[in-house]
Amino acid sequence: MTSLSDTPSAMTTSQEPVRILFVCMGNICRSPLAECVFRHQVEARGVAHRFMIDSAGTGGWHAGNPPDPRVRCVAAENGIIVSGRARQVERADFERFDHILCMDHSNLSDLLRRGAPRDRTRLFLSWDPGAAVEEVPDPYYGGPEGFEDVFRLVDAACAALLDALIGGCPGTASQTRGGGDSPVCADGT
Repeated sequence: MTSLSDTPSAMTTSQEPVRILFVCMGNICRSPLAECVFRHQVEARGVAHRFMIDSAGTGGWHAGNPPDPRVRCVAAENGIIVSGRARQVERADFERFDHILCMDHSNLSDLLRRGAPRDRTRLFLSWDPGAAVEEVPDPYYGGPEGFEDVFRLVDAACAALLDALIGGCPGTASQTRGGGDSPVCADGT
């Protein structure tokens, strides 16, 4: 894995926002949740102007549909509105986004086969050193508890991602899993 010092920081002098794309299979559960949780967090920290945030699915069968009602419900219970319409990843996304964050290995492999840039495409949970798993499980065929578990994983990973990209370094939240014994901040310290 790369250290965070090798990734673009939102604290650069550039006026361009950091562009983040969250990706799951159908873009109705995990990726729109991650998009809206991350948006909520950047707004709460007053840095929304530093980011362009979107989500998409590797498949197009849900294109145009709203997010799953169960993901909207679990998000609402946590003060977050999940909205938007599903869309499929487009080849232009590979150039448009600085970070393409996949919910699982299948999504990652699919995008890499399609030509996504290896240096900007990775598992979303790799940003969270505290995550006990590598993938955000797909809750679609399960019950409400699966959506609650997914919310907790996504919320923690979004916080770690935001800390890393704005240069914050509280504890280990700014270090990717597998990257040494001490935190590595976006500024390389």
